[in-house]
Amino acid sequence: MKSLADLQAIRQKTLESINMRKDENAARVVIGMATCGIAAGARPVMLAFMDEIKNRNLQHVTVSQTGCIGMCRYEPMVDVILPGQEKVTYVKVNPDMVGRIVTEHIVNGNPVQEYTIGAAEG
Repeated sequence: MKSLADLQAIRQKTLESINMRKDENAARVVIGMATCGIAAGARPVMLAFMDEIKNRNLQHVTVSQTGCIGMCRYEPMVDVILPGQEKVTYVKVNPDMVGRIVTEHIVNGNPVQEYTIGAAEG
């Protein structure tokens, strides 16, 4: 940063990023990143979601993290929330599952049932 203009550019970029997070029409991917989630492999899962979304140039999709969800045996856990739809919770997610979740659920609106908590408990 060498000038006031540089600082203002950084501020504007940050404000735009914050506003994007508030986009009510955005799909949200929320990854459990408490100690249990990280130990189970949540960090590579989060990076895989970020890479997949970036590589597909998907707009209006945010990836965020949360703390303990409370069901450690199902970690890594990921919630996908599409506007106007119920939250879908995926369990025991690994990076190899991410492409299918993005394609089928986030892009096409069809949850991958066999990866969900309902399938795990059934």
